Amino acid sequence: MHSDDLRNDDCFALRQAARHISKLYERHLSEAGITPTQFSILRTLSRRPGLTMADLSRTLVMDRTTLVRALKPLLRRGFVAAPVEGQNKRLRVVLTEQGSTRLDQAAAHWAAAQASFEHSFGRQEAARLRGELFRMTTDPFER
Repeated sequence: MHSDDLRNDDCFALRQAARHISKLYERHLSEAGITPTQFSILRTLSRRPGLTMADLSRTLVMDRTTLVRALKPLLRRGFVAAPVEGQNKRLRVVLTEQGSTRLDQAAAHWAAAQASFEHSFGRQEAARLRGELFRMTTDPFER
């Protein structure tokens, strides 16, 4: 059934919330010279070094084209490297020492954004929301 009431539109509500939260993190992380997406890439690579492009794309729930666009400035700035490996020429994305340093610098800005969101939304509410959002993106076969 079609409804004109946007308060009943899950997609609209999620996208609006995502944009609102993204602006908060963008404001804080811009002081470290990176975007929230770049921060997520750097942090993911610090925890799971040497992911293939396909693995990184799956982990971040991003299509490869969007991932490549986000990686280009990180590659240019020397924060990540993507050496070709093996006979099948698979690209594995790795965090460089320079990238690790930038991630460390950005972590304080990320923490400030996190604290700001939790202060305004509530710490327990934020944790509950995070849990529900991760539950939505987790493969049911991995549970």
